[in-house]
Amino acid sequence: MEGYTSYRISAPTEFEDVFSHFYCAENRSGETVEKTLLPSYQTIMIFSFGTPASFISKNKEEIKVEKCIVLGPIKHAFNYVLPADAEILVCNFKDDAFFRFFGNADLAEGLEMDPDELLHQNCFTSLWSVLKDIGCNENRVQKILEFCRPYLRNRNGIAEQIAVFDRTTFSPIKEISKQNKLSERSIQSSHKKHFGYTSKEICRYQRFLKAIQVVQNISCENTKVDWFDIINQCGYYDQSQLIKDFKYYIHLSPSKYLKFQEAICDPKN
Repeated sequence: MEGYTSYRISAPTEFEDVFSHFYCAENRSGETVEKTLLPSYQTIMIFSFGTPASFISKNKEEIKVEKCIVLGPIKHAFNYVLPADAEILVCNFKDDAFFRFFGNADLAEGLEMDPDELLHQNCFTSLWSVLKDIGCNENRVQKILEFCRPYLRNRNGIAEQIAVFDRTTFSPIKEISKQNKLSERSIQSSHKKHFGYTSKEICRYQRFLKAIQVVQNISCENTKVDWFDIINQCGYYDQSQLIKDFKYYIHLSPSKYLKFQEAICDPKN
């Protein structure tokens, strides 16, 4: 759409274990733009400039972003609305980074939070006031990174092992519990505490994400989708399990996702 722009800014090397990326979108089209964001299992912080952007909650409630809010971890798809003259800058926290800032990764699902309330300070409102007067998003990101440094805690040893673990081979819970001579229950608790979700949840999500990526690749090649081939590639038991995951995460059947995917934003791409 002419007048609507969106792009990503990569996190610098110093912060690559803190932010996966920064997402910027600006609507100067004169029309309202509505998009769907796929689940990412990341917690996000949204700065809104200009006309307030809106996010539609799981309960179909409209959440207006006047300045800055926190959402996540994002476990289900949701719609966001950018009216004319809206502009957003989204910080995507990676792995356990949100816990390292705020000391709490397990936010109430489906609820937005004011980050100032999490820190019991008015610092994010002050940061927003500075950011809105900066015209370049790259410079805004640099200002955010400078702001973050004093708040960032050292990484917990167990959380770091979980973050770098290759889940395609073994269960991180069993392997890390053996390596550290801790109970599996203890590792499970650390996983939930530092990441905001369980190992079982993220394994299911990664299987679904693989299916999404396979569908997108086939779509780009303009070839017919063989759903049974996708079931086999991604480790699903049968077609009903695949359909169940699509409806759980994005509220669409696989065939409907294929039809509407142009209006859907994949946070991993």
